[in-house]
Amino acid sequence: MNAEKALLGTILKENYLIGDTDIKADQLADMRHRQLFKHMKDLHSSGKHIDIITLSTTLDIEPFGGLSYLKEIESYANVQKFEAYEELISSAWKDREKQNILVKANEEGWEIGKVITSLDEINDVKVDDHTSISDAMAKVYETPWRKAEVSRGVTTGIKQLDQMTGGHQDGELTIVAARPSMGKTDIMLHFAKVAGWQGSLPIIFSLEMPEERLTDRLIASTGRINRMKLRDPYDSLSDKQKNMWPHIIGEVSKTTIQIFDAAGQSVSEMRAKSRKLIHQYPDKKPVIIIDYLGLIRSEHFYGGNPTLQISEISQSLKNMAKEFKCPVIVLAQLNRSVEQRQDKRPMLSDIRDSGSVEQDADAVMFLYREKYYDKTSDNNNLEIIVAKQRNGPVGTVLTRYNEYTGEILDDYSQAAI
Repeated sequence: MNAEKALLGTILKENYLIGDTDIKADQLADMRHRQLFKHMKDLHSSGKHIDIITLSTTLDIEPFGGLSYLKEIESYANVQKFEAYEELISSAWKDREKQNILVKANEEGWEIGKVITSLDEINDVKVDDHTSISDAMAKVYETPWRKAEVSRGVTTGIKQLDQMTGGHQDGELTIVAARPSMGKTDIMLHFAKVAGWQGSLPIIFSLEMPEERLTDRLIASTGRINRMKLRDPYDSLSDKQKNMWPHIIGEVSKTTIQIFDAAGQSVSEMRAKSRKLIHQYPDKKPVIIIDYLGLIRSEHFYGGNPTLQISEISQSLKNMAKEFKCPVIVLAQLNRSVEQRQDKRPMLSDIRDSGSVEQDADAVMFLYREKYYDKTSDNNNLEIIVAKQRNGPVGTVLTRYNEYTGEILDDYSQAAI
């Protein structure tokens, strides 16, 4: 009952959720809640706002408990836990349906096979995921005579990487892993900037670095300014750089990057925040970027077992990519074993507490810089090693990296697949 109140209250707070939820009115246990949910659906379908005022003026609310009950429902709202409320309601509905089946089976003397089949059907209930084979065949019937549209992902801003991967693809989970100080944050911001300039909606969850530092890095890489200067721009920037400052700020603003920098966020919290932004920017394709995997809070403790926690998180991230039909890019740390090898280029086994990350990810990329290990080297290449790609080739792409500004330069002529 409390879960139903919370679901309805959260919809009152954020109306768009009623268009996203798979819950049906008949799955609610309380008849009052069923009627309220149906009326909310009707209001939403007709383009009207859903709140206490519209409910009270378009519906006789006295049988529901009047204004006081609507206010009570609203007090239960929690957008970040909306999926949890859906799961509780769905689970309770399944339990009721199973009990009804058992009662009916006992009254009518069903055979055990029929009972098991009926119970399995309840367990397997899913909404809006059904496609008949005839519908599937109808969609592809004309394809031999119709020029196929090229599936283009969100550009990475690196030509050879785009050629290898097709860009960041909808529904795919990409892991970008490296040792500390290798350039993970700068490649993340490069991906975000380019995506934003191309019309997408980059959503960054920075679980380690505060927004102010990310903003400084965006300004530095875009304006080709040494990051050290941004500690004291007034005294450190040249007159030329100060004159360019308004232009640089304008260019960074055009990316429409959205930053969330609270520590210890869970995937469900990030999903709720992303959903809200997606509805605020309906004409933009979201690209969700998370820094980093090891700092995401798991929903369950698993006795403190990091491998099991990471497995839960990676599965949830893949589900989020599929649910929003957008790319999800997650940074990850590599364990120290890479330092003990002569060739320190990373391998899939180097991902820290990897769990099922390698299995869940559609693509795994590693970053490697020779200069990181040899300070005397003048090699400014940043290698992007595509170690796994479910739908394409693997190989290495070379870019040029300015460690002082954080700028990533496309150097695709040197790439090797």
